[in-house]
Amino acid sequence: MMPTKKEWIKALKERHGTKLHHKISEATVAVCGLGGLGSNIATALSRAGVGKLILIDFDKVDITNIHRQQYKVRQIGMFKTDALQENLNEINPYIETEVHTTCLDENNAAGLLAGADIICEAFDNAEAKANLVNFVLEKMPDKYIVAASGMAGIGSGNEIKTRKISKKFYVCGDEKSDVTDEVGLIASRVMICAAHQAHTVLRILAKEFEV
Repeated sequence: MMPTKKEWIKALKERHGTKLHHKISEATVAVCGLGGLGSNIATALSRAGVGKLILIDFDKVDITNIHRQQYKVRQIGMFKTDALQENLNEINPYIETEVHTTCLDENNAAGLLAGADIICEAFDNAEAKANLVNFVLEKMPDKYIVAASGMAGIGSGNEIKTRKISKKFYVCGDEKSDVTDEVGLIASRVMICAAHQAHTVLRILAKEFEV
């Protein structure tokens, strides 16, 4: 049975407390890249009751994505933006989502990210990662950015950390592993890194900052 919005909000307030719930529910978070990191980040933030998610990706769901990304077999061939929006609406019927099925670059980033309070970098390409981080730091210094570096392999999940680089720049991951290593991306380790990113977003909203 579909809960009413009042029932939904009441349940979240009971878990998070009224004060924190308001901070989370009033926030807009951009997730740039909807693969293993981004789809898991968005799922966690949707469950936490974030008010609005801006979802950006140009790719379609592929069979090779299913083992670590928050998609279903029946969604193979769909744009990730559409598939994830569908899944998030099933999880949280009252979340607002804004989707952009496009490649994020320096020509469109300012417009697409303008409404976000916090930006999550979740690309799988090193150059794209660096370009987004540099763009936000240089052109949008008022925004928080939470990036990822290193989550590949079968190494201990305890190696995944969150590090504060500067006042509004955080990096999550082990900062060393790479998909070119012998063992590639494992669902559980990617999800740990994504959880670090999502939790960092929630801590920022709660004004609980890393030292």
